[in-house]
Amino acid sequence: MSRIGKKPITIPQGVEVKKEKEKILVKGPKGQLIVPTHEKIDYQIEGNQILVQRIDESRTAREQHGLRRTLLNNAIIGVTNGFSKTLEVVGVGYKVNLKGKAIELSVGYSHPVTIDLPKNIDAKVEGNKLTISGIDKQIVGEFAAKVRRVRPPEPYKGKGIKYIDEHIRRKAGKSGGK
Repeated sequence: MSRIGKKPITIPQGVEVKKEKEKILVKGPKGQLIVPTHEKIDYQIEGNQILVQRIDESRTAREQHGLRRTLLNNAIIGVTNGFSKTLEVVGVGYKVNLKGKAIELSVGYSHPVTIDLPKNIDAKVEGNKLTISGIDKQIVGEFAAKVRRVRPPEPYKGKGIKYIDEHIRRKAGKSGGK
């Protein structure tokens, strides 16, 4: 029984939700998102609430119930508030710069690594912190993970690119074992 799927979704002021054949359009102050629907899930828009219900009790319907409710809720949150991830570049000489619609990372390689920003994603650099923001939670998280993969944090000195709330478990070096 999906506890998440049973919860109704409240539509905030200024957000317009429109159900079409195989998708739901969510339009808000920050932009517009399209959420795909599933044939085993029924969406009922009543006033300022959306109810997500299963059509039958099949395994597929049970699997999709909470997922589809969460995807729709994330779209509504995205068009009203947006999502952001903050990365921190840690290391001597490690830098991050914003050059137009690209991020330039100097993280210990022989050359700076340049990553182009996808559309609908904004980046902001403050010192050694990089904030990635946008309205689609999946794209924001995916792009933050792509940037982190350039130089993941290592456990000995903690150098690399890490999420701001990530804790790196440190190891003792060669001399620490004696």
